[in-house]
Amino acid sequence: MALLLPGGIATPGLVWKQRRRASICKASAAPSPDPAWRTNVVSERAARSGVEISRSIEECEAAVVSGNPPEAPPVPAKPKAPQGTPLVTPLRLSSRPRRNRKSAALRAAFQETTLTPANFILPLFIHEGEQDSPIGAMPGCFRLGWKHGLVDEVYKARDVGVNSVVLFPKIPDALKSATGDEAYNPNGLVPRAIRILKDKYPDLVIYTDVALDPYSSDGHDGIVREDGVIMNDETVHQLCKQAVAQVSCYQAEAGADVVSPSDMMDGRVGAIRTALDEAGYHDVSIMAYTAKYASAFYGPFREALDSNPRFGDKKTYQMNPGNYREALLEVHADESEGADILMVKPAMPYLDVIRLLRDTSALPISAYQVSGEYSMIKAAASQGMLDEKKAVLESLLCIKRAGADVILTYAALQAARWLCGEK
Repeated sequence: MALLLPGGIATPGLVWKQRRRASICKASAAPSPDPAWRTNVVSERAARSGVEISRSIEECEAAVVSGNPPEAPPVPAKPKAPQGTPLVTPLRLSSRPRRNRKSAALRAAFQETTLTPANFILPLFIHEGEQDSPIGAMPGCFRLGWKHGLVDEVYKARDVGVNSVVLFPKIPDALKSATGDEAYNPNGLVPRAIRILKDKYPDLVIYTDVALDPYSSDGHDGIVREDGVIMNDETVHQLCKQAVAQVSCYQAEAGADVVSPSDMMDGRVGAIRTALDEAGYHDVSIMAYTAKYASAFYGPFREALDSNPRFGDKKTYQMNPGNYREALLEVHADESEGADILMVKPAMPYLDVIRLLRDTSALPISAYQVSGEYSMIKAAASQGMLDEKKAVLESLLCIKRAGADVILTYAALQAARWLCGEK
């Protein structure tokens, strides 16, 4: 029946609403349909449309019990051995280690050593210029302009998870002297670079190098007496001033986070610890170059900083490459003097020494993959002798496997990109 408005006129809208209400009431009064009936209807419709019928758990179990299990993919054929393979009786082995290497998933699950960008410290060369300058002996590395190039490079590193850097300055010759006084200039290149980095990236971990060779007119890590002897205690005095200058160069004690004495003078770790504490910098860490060897692998680095010794060599303070036990003396000295991190330099030729420090000390161990190691891989890769990516990542993994917690490497940025899946 249609509803009528005054005047006897029926409206379509009112008629539809009335019918809708009636159908809803009728449906609510009717009994609910049988679930089995609904299942049969759905199954019939699915069968007609060619869609696989979804059965209940009970139906599936009943089919299996009655001897009608669902079909599974066929068993693959056994792979054939090449023609001529000898027929042998299988070896009676109680252990076959290859079982845990048979798939990529198992190899990944049982890998003992892993490498992440957080394990890297990126060494950065800086200079007074505004433009970046390529380093011939180190392909892919540059002397970075301290204002722009440095900030850009750190941005790239942080973008792939590398948040630790160490700074090495190329000092103008006119500022070098026999006593390396520019090393503790509060407005020198390194303090200015630290200020600009901390202003841009407050949480960046900055390591600095504590040694006189970039500032010395003689190119040695310490003050040189007229007879060529490197003066130990006088050099340590200068190094203490250098370390404090690197730490106090920014407001609120936010200068260098870690100072790294690389000079190998006796007693310098304890003296620097005392100097930092007396200046109020109790939270600044010391990464000691504990086992730094007089190595032939430093050549490209010295070209980058123009810091080759003017005469002689560094064998009276850097360690003899033939010595192993001597590293224990340095470990015990640096630990007792307050070092927070111990380093081995170079890394790859001295994996046994890295393991020695790891087994001897509870302190974190760092290792320096030096310029010669980096450049050798680059040179071989450029000639097609090595796969650069595989060689770099393998070398770094081996350094970590030997016991290093962190690795200083010029390949840090590229290696981090590879680890993140970039090309």
